[in-house]
Amino acid sequence: MTGVPASAAGGSSGARKAAAGPAGRSRPGGNPGGEAPLTPVSGGTADSAAGGVPDGIPGSTPHGVSRAVPSDDAGDGDGHPARGKKIAAAAVNQASVWNIANLLTMLRLGLVPAFVALMLADGGHDPAWRSFAWAAFAVAMITDLFDGHLARTYDLVTDFGKIADPIADKAIMGAALICLSVLEDLPWWVTGVILGRELGITLMRFLVIRYGVIPASRGGKLKTLTQGVAVGMYVLALTGWLATLRFWVMAAAVVLTVVTGLDYVKQAIVLRRQGIAERKAALEEMEA
Repeated sequence: MTGVPASAAGGSSGARKAAAGPAGRSRPGGNPGGEAPLTPVSGGTADSAAGGVPDGIPGSTPHGVSRAVPSDDAGDGDGHPARGKKIAAAAVNQASVWNIANLLTMLRLGLVPAFVALMLADGGHDPAWRSFAWAAFAVAMITDLFDGHLARTYDLVTDFGKIADPIADKAIMGAALICLSVLEDLPWWVTGVILGRELGITLMRFLVIRYGVIPASRGGKLKTLTQGVAVGMYVLALTGWLATLRFWVMAAAVVLTVVTGLDYVKQAIVLRRQGIAERKAALEEMEA
């Protein structure tokens, strides 16, 4: 569109100026006076001086005349996004910490002291209180399955979630294992093996993160599931064949804990060696 609308030229007086000058001529350099780019509302020929839009009458564009309005995605005249959109985007980013994934993580953290209180209530061996403790533990484990999935699927990943999620995972599992060992329902060496592995692998991930990220393996996911089932069965006051079954489930969890831990150590060593070799090759290439 090459015409200059009468309203943009300053009302009726602008229309007379447009009639005096050459029709269809626009200022060099694009938008006049740094104003927002204009977007045609209807098709047709350019708005001339003789057929200008009367001042103060909205929506009075004649048939076949193109009326220009500021575009919604216009910048500030220099090719930069509108300042209002920048402020709105910043507000969204600041509020994103309160997304559903982080709220589930906060819920899991809040369930830790509640679980401990229920687990140790009335001496720690009352079946009713143990059932309530199992319910709290089950809710915490279920939220662990959903918060990470929601964060990745709907782009809700935040720095808070990256830090709080693993802390919540270790906190609920560690609280359950320690309570079971304190109540002499689970040997301390089992608690030591599982917690030692979890803390050790977490520390190792931080040490090698400069070289890359160790992805979660299927064995690691199976280990987490088996640990959750085994600990949940120990939280309940089971007897008979169910008590025997939980022993073997816990044995499988311990085996998977050790095997996957060794596999992560192997991956960390390989990742570190590759990272050092790549850095060395890059330095040699820069010096050459």
